[in-house]
Amino acid sequence: MNRSLFQFGAALASGIVFGFGLSLSGMLNPHRVQGFLDIFGAWDPSLAFVLGGAVVIAFIGVQVMKRMRHPAFDESFHVPTNRRIDASLVIGSALFGLGWGLGGFCPGPAIASLAVGVPQTALFVIAMLVGMIIYDRVWSSRS
Repeated sequence: MNRSLFQFGAALASGIVFGFGLSLSGMLNPHRVQGFLDIFGAWDPSLAFVLGGAVVIAFIGVQVMKRMRHPAFDESFHVPTNRRIDASLVIGSALFGLGWGLGGFCPGPAIASLAVGVPQTALFVIAMLVGMIIYDRVWSSRS
């Protein structure tokens, strides 16, 4: 079988598991995310548990990766090497946080929530894609 077909299958399976996990944890509901960010109101700590679980799983994955010579479907790991905190990182993080707080979504849950069919989700995803295109056309050409 073709190697790229295996890569596609692995990516698809990972996306399905990720989307199922988001759905199971309730993170497709923007009110739950906004409830986590409302620390002076009706605070909902469930996102902290989801994030904590994700950190544990990611930590285990990184430890396994460090012991492997190469990934299953590539010649080498593609790990970021830039550790510098610059204006682009700070501005991008602030925009991400504002969008997350106002919309109640980050990119993964927003795309997974499209299956639910809520009109606000589609509007958020369109705005997110427009932002990505603007970044790609304007900001990345400066580097």
